[in-house]
Amino acid sequence: MTRHTRQFGPLLLILVVVALVPVLFGVGGITNLLEQVFAFALFAMSYDLLIGYTGVVSFGHAVFFGTGAYVVGIFLAHSGGSSGGLLVGTCVALGMSILLSLLIASISLRIRTVYFAMITLAVGQTFYVLSGSQMLQPLTNADDGMTVPLPVWLTHDRPVYYFSLAVLVLCLVLLRLFVRSPVGLVLQGIRENEGRVLTLGHSVYRFKSIAFVISGLMATVAGILYVIAQTFVSTGVYDVSISLDVLLMTIIGGIGTLYGGLLGALIIIVAQTEFTNLAGTYPIFGRYTILFGVLYIVIVRFMPRGIVGTILESIKRRSGQEG
Repeated sequence: MTRHTRQFGPLLLILVVVALVPVLFGVGGITNLLEQVFAFALFAMSYDLLIGYTGVVSFGHAVFFGTGAYVVGIFLAHSGGSSGGLLVGTCVALGMSILLSLLIASISLRIRTVYFAMITLAVGQTFYVLSGSQMLQPLTNADDGMTVPLPVWLTHDRPVYYFSLAVLVLCLVLLRLFVRSPVGLVLQGIRENEGRVLTLGHSVYRFKSIAFVISGLMATVAGILYVIAQTFVSTGVYDVSISLDVLLMTIIGGIGTLYGGLLGALIIIVAQTEFTNLAGTYPIFGRYTILFGVLYIVIVRFMPRGIVGTILESIKRRSGQEG
């Protein structure tokens, strides 16, 4: 068995199984849940690019996720759910993401990580307040949120499912190529020893800015997938809890693995859904965030590299022993 077969074989098998879900189980509950998982999996991978490959922590990454959801939602709502509205909204959202990430980077990336995290949190909360303000109510419908019509070719569950899956796979491939590129290797060097990268003549600020832009773009695409899957958007997409959820997904799945975001999103989204359903019968499950806190402690204590990171490390160690 070749190295590539061992590496990509399981991923291809999982992809085939996921692609067959609508065929085997029909559309509805499980596909709707997985569409949400796809959106948050991409969001978690975008965050992993920052914290896992660059060593930068952000508490306001939901600003990109929310911008993608809101901008596309607004264009779809005002175009009657046309394909043109989706295309133009996507382009505008991606353009805003680039400008926003460059602005935040210029303000905060030159300072220490903890202050950077606080600045991103402040920006995220600013967007949260603005999206619910009366000033922007004609666009966002303020705190009530708005229903988002979709193009005709996305009005059924099956096309939405396969569209979301295709975008997720494409973005995963692009992110994998990026982290293995020369730029990605420099970013990993910055994570390990920023001073040494500086002595080699690289501009740490420039490379961090590139990572922040790419991460912001992927988070924006995740927000677009989210609004397509939910056909509704509200101020909650900017809430700090979204950023904390994606941080938890990344840590549980495995920081610095990319694939960990997929597993982390699956665990958290499925758990949130099931606990919410159980809360109607057993009120104790309404406090499921406590269980997430316990899970976080267990993962950090016994699997500091996350689930996927621990598995990959075990496989690498076993391959070394066999070699």
